[in-house]
Amino acid sequence: MIIQTETLLGMRCPECGKLDYYNLSRFEFSGQNRMEIKCTCGYTKLIITTRNRKEYLFQVSCVVCENRHAHTISSGRLWSEAVNYLFCHETGLELGYLGPEEEVRVLAAAQEESMEALVEEFENEDEYFHNAQIMYEVLNCLHDIAEQGAVYCQCGNHDVEVDIFPDRLELHCKGCDSVNIIYAETEDDLNVIRKVDTIELTRNGFNCLDSLANSGKPGKKNKRRRK
Repeated sequence: MIIQTETLLGMRCPECGKLDYYNLSRFEFSGQNRMEIKCTCGYTKLIITTRNRKEYLFQVSCVVCENRHAHTISSGRLWSEAVNYLFCHETGLELGYLGPEEEVRVLAAAQEESMEALVEEFENEDEYFHNAQIMYEVLNCLHDIAEQGAVYCQCGNHDVEVDIFPDRLELHCKGCDSVNIIYAETEDDLNVIRKVDTIELTRNGFNCLDSLANSGKPGKKNKRRRK
């Protein structure tokens, strides 16, 4: 019978973004109940604690939400050939892997490619928008209003589509084809939507949730993206 005594940890640092690998041994816990895994930049990426060496608590620093996520892994699973996933509880994004070296390195490499693609996508989005920061803030406000069920059309439809343009959002009701435009270029645009609790589209109508600064803007026909 072969007893597994080591497992490989592959994890990205939420502080500097570097991906590192660490060999963890069950013998390292023979004289202690706590271990900290630090990045080469000095940041503590992971804290591992155990009381009876039957269960291990992993406190993972998250690169996404900047919180610490707790994962409990049994001794039998930790020191086995199984792969254990450390992930963000809020988004489900994988933060690290524990398991056999070959599998962990393959998973970490795949995650590296996914992260690079995500970064590239965000960079492209920033170039697409006239003012990316304002657009993201306006989208966040719209999301908060929608979560309260306060985005709807007078025709009774609550399934409102959002088309994203470089300078604005267009809310569209598929039930009656009404449209409401929300500009997202300036601080004035952002201040307007921050004061809004409800967005009601007019049945068969066309409206703008607009600031005075944008009152003269034409309805530009740029290439749009569907959210």
